[in-house]
Amino acid sequence: MLDSKLKIDNVETFLLDVPTIRPHVLAMVTMNHQSMVILRITFSDGTQGIGEATTIGGLSYGGESPESIKLTLDKYIAPILLEQDYKSVGATMSFIKHNIVANRFAKCAVEMALYDALGHRLGVSVSELLGGRVLDRLAVLWVLASGKLETDIDEAQRMIDSRRHNVFKIKIGKRSVDQDVAHVAAIKRAIGDAGRVQVDVNQAWTRAQANRGARMLADAGIELLEQPLVSSDVEGAQHLVSLGVIPIMLDESVQGPKVALDLVRAKAADIYAIKILQAGGLTEAQEVISVAKNSGAGLYGGTMLESPVSTIAAAQLFSTFDAFEWGTELFSPLLQKDSFINESLDYSDFQLTVPTGPGLGISLDQEKVDFYKR
Repeated sequence: MLDSKLKIDNVETFLLDVPTIRPHVLAMVTMNHQSMVILRITFSDGTQGIGEATTIGGLSYGGESPESIKLTLDKYIAPILLEQDYKSVGATMSFIKHNIVANRFAKCAVEMALYDALGHRLGVSVSELLGGRVLDRLAVLWVLASGKLETDIDEAQRMIDSRRHNVFKIKIGKRSVDQDVAHVAAIKRAIGDAGRVQVDVNQAWTRAQANRGARMLADAGIELLEQPLVSSDVEGAQHLVSLGVIPIMLDESVQGPKVALDLVRAKAADIYAIKILQAGGLTEAQEVISVAKNSGAGLYGGTMLESPVSTIAAAQLFSTFDAFEWGTELFSPLLQKDSFINESLDYSDFQLTVPTGPGLGISLDQEKVDFYKR
């Protein structure tokens, strides 16, 4: 039984900048490092929980940035956590949602830390708190985003040869449709049947470009087209699905359970990318999964290029479902030059092993945190 007098004694946030192993070229930004906010909550019984929130390229992806997330946590959410008697994860998150509008990424970091602490307190993994683990390992793809053909081909071949990844997502959208499709087709030809290829346009195409590009990509043997249109263009996405040329996946459009339900009703996607930060938390991501799964759509585990903290939180959730037929992209710890957790993650045989220890199953290396924090 939990201590009825349990309180939160301390809330700490760290804004870290970790370099990437190479420039990561997206339609809207080129990343040479990733910035993330790490949250640590300490309870009166001595247990601690860690969480994370990050975005892609500051404000180039969405309405929250690492800097604004840290401010929100420090100025608005921390006082709520410190002033209230702690009852449960659900009660705490309900109170925060009642008092804080929007700010899904910041809320997700809090819920993540609360679940991590609860897992440590009870001696079970977060996956057990979320319903129970079905899978111990998750399929993980690699994103090719150097922007250079020979580099991408060499990178893909090395991943296949080492049995680390054999499914590849290629980031496009900065060049013309013809140039992008030529780039993607050349990579697919080079790796042949040894690997599967998907593309992500990150909202960069118009409807006309998407209609044309979808057919060209299908002809090149590409298996999936992700978020070709701006996130608000539901009618355009619906039209692409109706063409039946290539499976359409929505990502940036999927902003929580209510939006996911509206998208499903509109038949706006064949596949939905699930991101715990974008959904607003682990429990809300569960709801998005349920909505998509029960509609008959495919599921895919997405990333915001997080550190191992949020990556493993997502893995804990995804492991409680057996329906992620399109796999996951929980590769981002491998994109970062260094890690600030004490444990080594197991990426092998094209999969990630989900940690089994209490809570998230990982812990912070404080010296590394101090080294990378601003």
